[in-house]
Amino acid sequence: MTEFAFTCTGVRADPYAAGPTLVFRLRITAAGGARVHAIALRCQIRIEPARRGYGPAEAEGLADLFGERSRWGNTLQPVQFAQVSVMVPSFTGETETDLVVPCTYDMDIAATRYFEALEEGEVPLLLLFSGTAFTGDAGFRVEPVPWDREATYRMPVPVWREMVEQHFPGCGWLRLPRDTMDELLAYRSRHALASWEATVRALLDAAAPPQSQDPPGPVRLGAILPRLTERAAP
Repeated sequence: MTEFAFTCTGVRADPYAAGPTLVFRLRITAAGGARVHAIALRCQIRIEPARRGYGPAEAEGLADLFGERSRWGNTLQPVQFAQVSVMVPSFTGETETDLVVPCTYDMDIAATRYFEALEEGEVPLLLLFSGTAFTGDAGFRVEPVPWDREATYRMPVPVWREMVEQHFPGCGWLRLPRDTMDELLAYRSRHALASWEATVRALLDAAAPPQSQDPPGPVRLGAILPRLTERAAP
């Protein structure tokens, strides 16, 4: 069997993709300069949160994923990020190819919440490879890509933030059930609101507690007792 080795050499945000997309650059090496006709490659990407440190603000943002910092020895487990496939064209010995990873800004997804909690530094990733290789100098033979093939990579946090800003500049994202969306749409139409921001703002303003009134000033004795020149009621 052909011995394959994989290395991740970089990552970038794709500025021309229709949705948030990261592009990882892979270097693939076939031992002994073997001829490879093609590889149907699968890659699973995991976040390895135990392989970096976290500041106080980051730890607070990760509390709903991993609990309090005192529990992280048990809860700081790998987080699934993506699972993608790519067809690697013919090469001899070594080649490089792009691994395109569509992403989401859905805050219900654990990986997205993890990325959003980070302020700086790098994201420790583990790329696990499998698939089918078509090799051979004369004709071809079919070989599995061994399941133990993997590569580590530390993705800079600014790359994720750049990708998000390209598609959601200065915004967040919220997923709601269909019936709730129908009610919000009806409310927006009923009040002729120009945008979803205006709709949510109107609801927040309506739900805000009333402003507290100033407490009454000190009571003057003369305001209660009748003046001596006045006749009191019998």
